[in-house]
Amino acid sequence: MTETIYALSSGQPPAAVAIVRISGPRAGAALEALAGRRPRPRHATLARLVDPATGEGLDRALVLWFPGPATATGEDLAELHLHGGRAVVARVLAALAGIEGLMPAEPGAFTRRAFENGRIDLAEAEGLSDLLFAETEWQRRSALAMAEGGLSAQVAGWQERLLMLSAQAEALLDFADEADVAAEAAGAAALSAGIAAMVTEIAAVLARPSGERLRDGVRVVLAGPPNAGKSTLLNALAGREAAIVSARPGTTRDTIEVPLALGGRPFLFIDTAGLHGGTGDEIEAIGMARASSAIETADIILWLDAAETAPAPARSIIVHARADAPGRGTVPVTSDVAVSAATGAGLDALVAIVLLRADLLLPRLGEIALSARQQDLLAECVGALLPSHDLLIVAEQLRLARGALDRLTGRAGTEDMLDALFGRFCIGK
Repeated sequence: MTETIYALSSGQPPAAVAIVRISGPRAGAALEALAGRRPRPRHATLARLVDPATGEGLDRALVLWFPGPATATGEDLAELHLHGGRAVVARVLAALAGIEGLMPAEPGAFTRRAFENGRIDLAEAEGLSDLLFAETEWQRRSALAMAEGGLSAQVAGWQERLLMLSAQAEALLDFADEADVAAEAAGAAALSAGIAAMVTEIAAVLARPSGERLRDGVRVVLAGPPNAGKSTLLNALAGREAAIVSARPGTTRDTIEVPLALGGRPFLFIDTAGLHGGTGDEIEAIGMARASSAIETADIILWLDAAETAPAPARSIIVHARADAPGRGTVPVTSDVAVSAATGAGLDALVAIVLLRADLLLPRLGEIALSARQQDLLAECVGALLPSHDLLIVAEQLRLARGALDRLTGRAGTEDMLDALFGRFCIGK
């Protein structure tokens, strides 16, 4: 028998309102024990809550009853909308703990039950997870598209077409001896064309920018020689003292990572140690090695030096920093932008260039962004559909392709991944 779980499903108190959710076969009985009755389904009702063990009053709250399976979790569900004080919430949770057959929910337990009961599929659950962690408008819009079933609908269409193609292949195999050569050739050509069209369509989705940069942020590395103004520029972009600034060369010895949102897009700005020929200092050498490593993995490099020494020109933006300093009034023709972190001059122009570069790396606003897992499974699906003239091989390829899509939506082979995914959710979700 499925256990009945409960948890605080809103933010931590104190708050104006706190929502406690109860899900499972004993949700209705728990609601009756606390409120004395089970209200009309899907109608908020004011009730006096009491501790069933002592009869002590707990709160006057709105209670709601949602009989399964047409609920968020696919099973009987009750909600208590309490006053959001810490003492009220703690006392109601303690009363629920005393009711037989109820147990506290683990992180992600409600969403996992929704998945297991067919209310959402795995792609939608992953979208909901991303939505919970979204910090920028770009992340929110993409996660919402996934959580609302954008990818799931697309995959469902592919699954249906694969089934139709599989049926075609089986029909050609079953009636190969009875059909004339021309009809068999026409059927095989139609099957090959259908498979090729699917491969082209899925490959186009795979060619879009991945969701990893959207989730982790576009990596922007500030690099250049010592005292070029990297840390000062980082602080100006962040709007706070994220890095230590000093006139002493070599102040920055390690990489400093600062997540930022610019123009609704997520970034990870990385300040690095100044690069030079070296002084024999071991710690300084380690810092420069880490700086070089950060440059290699950067999506965008803000290079604060002469253009001819900039690494990875295709990824570099040449910044003439400290433009307000004595002797730096003349901007080299090789620079992309001149900036003064002290006065703010040129910062908007620099941000505009960074945003243009980032837009080439990120999914479009509101576009579904595939995770690495989803990309791998779509690539596996495409890889299974290699051209072949052997109908037996084609039928097996179609079966393998369907299996990859089944794992993408969670129909098969996902148990270990489910534990990791739902473990990221907060308790009460």
